[in-house]
Amino acid sequence: MIEIPSDLHKDLVPLAFLLGNWAGAGVHDFPGSEKCNFGQEVAFTHDGRDFLEYRSHTWVLDNDGNKVRPLESEHGYWRVDADRKVEVTMTRDDGVIEIWYGELADKKPQIDLVTDAVARTASSQPYTGGKRLYGYVKSDLMWVGEKQTPDVELRPYMSAHLKKVVTPEEVERWAKALPDDMPDDGIAFFK
Repeated sequence: MIEIPSDLHKDLVPLAFLLGNWAGAGVHDFPGSEKCNFGQEVAFTHDGRDFLEYRSHTWVLDNDGNKVRPLESEHGYWRVDADRKVEVTMTRDDGVIEIWYGELADKKPQIDLVTDAVARTASSQPYTGGKRLYGYVKSDLMWVGEKQTPDVELRPYMSAHLKKVVTPEEVERWAKALPDDMPDDGIAFFK
C-alpha cells in the first residue's frame, strides 16, 4: 500500500512509493570483486522539504544468511520536478560522489537513472559511471544497478528485492484507523 504523508512536500508525491524502511537481500557480482549474496537495509525519509533523504547499507551474507561484514553504504538526496524528471546526489563510503538523472516511468512506479557526473577520491576503486532501475512491484521495492570502469563495460553488478519494514508504531496507527464496526471474530469481515 502506498501511503502519502500529509506533510510530504507536494513535489514529492510521485516518489511516495519509495518512502519508508526497506530490508531484503540481493546478489553482487562484478569482475575484480567478490561475488556474493548480500543483505540490505534502505531508508527513504522526508522532513517536509522538496527532497527525499536516502540511506543504504549492505553487508556480505554467508551461506546461512548471516552477516559477515559490510559491503557498501550510500547516502543521498532525491528530487523530482513537474515533468517527472528525477535527480539524485549520492555519496558512497568508498570515496565516490555521483550525480544521477533519470525519470519516472509513465503510469507506473518505476525510476530509471543514469550517472551524469562521477567524482572519486584518490583511494577509491576505478569507476566511470552507472545505471539503476528502481521499481515498486506488488508492494516490494526491487532494484538493479549497472556499473562501468575503464576496464569493464557497463554491466549489471548488484540487484536486490526489498520488503517494507513495518514498525510497531505503524501497526498501532493502522489499528486505530480500523472501523469501529469490525466483526470480533475477523472471519465475518471476509464474507
